[in-house]
Amino acid sequence: MNNSKQSNRLIRLCVVAGDFLVLWLVLYFCVDLISGYEQWNYEKRAEFWMLSTMALLIAELRFSTIIDRWQVGADAILKRVTMLTGTQALLFYLMLRAVHFLSRIGWQVLLMGLLLCVILMLLRLGERLLVKRLRRLGYNSRSITLVGSNQGLQQLTEKLLHNPTLGYRVCGRYENPAEFAAQIDHPDQLQLGDELYLCVSRLERTIIERTMQLCNQRMVKFYYVPPVEETLKLQPVFIDDIEVMTPYISPLDDTLNRFLKRLFDIVISIVALVFTALLFPFVYVIIKMQSPGPVFFRQLRTGIAGHEFNCIKFRSMHVNADSDSLQATKDDPRKFPFGNFIRKTNIDELPQFWNVLCGDMSIVGPRPHMLAHTEQYSHLINKYMVRHFVKPGVTGWAQVTGFRGETRELWQMEGRVERDIWYIQHWSLWLDIRIIWMTIKTVFRTDANAY
Repeated sequence: MNNSKQSNRLIRLCVVAGDFLVLWLVLYFCVDLISGYEQWNYEKRAEFWMLSTMALLIAELRFSTIIDRWQVGADAILKRVTMLTGTQALLFYLMLRAVHFLSRIGWQVLLMGLLLCVILMLLRLGERLLVKRLRRLGYNSRSITLVGSNQGLQQLTEKLLHNPTLGYRVCGRYENPAEFAAQIDHPDQLQLGDELYLCVSRLERTIIERTMQLCNQRMVKFYYVPPVEETLKLQPVFIDDIEVMTPYISPLDDTLNRFLKRLFDIVISIVALVFTALLFPFVYVIIKMQSPGPVFFRQLRTGIAGHEFNCIKFRSMHVNADSDSLQATKDDPRKFPFGNFIRKTNIDELPQFWNVLCGDMSIVGPRPHMLAHTEQYSHLINKYMVRHFVKPGVTGWAQVTGFRGETRELWQMEGRVERDIWYIQHWSLWLDIRIIWMTIKTVFRTDANAY
C-alpha cells in the first residue's frame, strides 16, 4: 500500500510541476500580446508573473489533477482541467485588479487562460496514456483481497481486472468467508492488499463487523459486495433526517440542475434555429421537388410524465398511412433520396429545436417514441416508462452508443431503455456536451444504423 501511495504522490507531483512549467511557457510566449509590455520595468514584470503563478497555485489546491486515481474517465479529467484553468484565469484577473495593475489586459488574460486550458488538456491525455502504460507494466498497481465466491463478487472482479491499465491485481483470494473470519485473530497469516472486497449475506453480521475491524486496524479500504440474490438496486435519499430508499435518483431532481439544463436548452436551440432558418429554403425546394406534400412532418409522441406532444421534423418520407405505426427500415420504399440523406445526417431533426424552445423537449434526453411504440413496449419492458421521468431529447446517450435506428428485436429496445435510464441517473451538463459532440460527429461519419 505504501508503494502505491508513494507512486501516486510522485505522479501528482510530476503532473502539477508540469502544469506550472506550461503556465510559464504560455506567459513567455504570450506576454508580447500585451500592449506596452516591453516598457514595463523589472518589478512590474515580476509582479505579473508572480500573481499568475500564485493564481495557479491556489487553483491547484482546489482542482489538482485526478489522473492518478485508479478508476477515472477522460471526461472527468478534462472537466478538472477546465475548472483548474478557469479558476486560475479568474483569480489572476481579480488579483491584478486588487493590486491596481494599470494595464488593461482582461482579454489577454482570457486568451492565455484558453491557451493554457487547451495545452493542459492535450498534456493530460498524454499523461493518462503514460500512467496506463506504467500500470500495464506492473507499476503503480493496487492490490486487492477478495473474500467470498458469489456471482456478484465474480462480476466485480472481472470488471476490476479485465483492463490491466486500471492497475488492479489480486493478492489474496478466500472463497470461504467463515474460514477467512477464523483467521482474523492471526492477521499476519492473511494476504491483505490495499483494498478488501467481502461478499457474504447481510445476515452474517459477525463476519462483516470483524472484517471491517481488521481493515480499520490494518489501514485497508473495506468494501461490502451484496450477494446477487440479495441485491436490490435501491439508493438512499433523505426526507429531513429520515433515510428512505428509491430505485432511481437523478441529478435533475434538483431545481438548480433543471434550471441550468433549461437555460442551456434555450441558448443552444436559438442558435440551432437560426442555422435551420438559413438552411430552410434549400430543404424546402428539394423536398417539394422530390415528394409532394408538406415540408414538415408532425407526429404525436410521448413526452415527460407520459404527456403527448407534436414532434416536428423535416419530412423524409412520402406521405403514407403507416407513418404513425411503422418504423423506418434500411431500404424503406417510403423514403425519397433527399429524405434518406437528411435522415443519415440528422438534418431532419433540426425543426425539433422548436420543440426544445417551447419546452416539450430537451436537446439531450431519451428519444421520444411514437404513441404506438409506447403502448407496445410499456407492456413488454418493465422499466420502459422510467425514461419518461425527464423530457425527451433531440439526441440521447442511447443514440450515440449504438442504439440508434430501427428496433427489430426486443433486446435492442431493452438496451436503449437501459442507456436512457443510465443517462437520467448520471446527468450533467458535461455529459450533455459530450453527447452533442458525439452527435455532431455523425454528420461527417455516417452511422450504419442511421436510416
